[in-house]
Amino acid sequence: MSAFSDKVKGNWNIAKGKIKQQWGDLTDDDLDYQEGKEDELKGRIQKKTGETKERINKFFDDMKFD
Repeated sequence: MSAFSDKVKGNWNIAKGKIKQQWGDLTDDDLDYQEGKEDELKGRIQKKTGETKERINKFFDDMKFD
């Protein structure tokens, strides 16, 4: 299991809200997350936003849940 999976497990609604705040063009369909499919999710974000893979990875690595 990746660090991303550990971080969002049980916190997906919070994570989704933070992602939408960062990239407002994303929809719930864009953010359809399934465990083990992190790369697919990040690819959809990259395609829709034009953001770099490095920046997306950093955003997820830095994500904190209060």
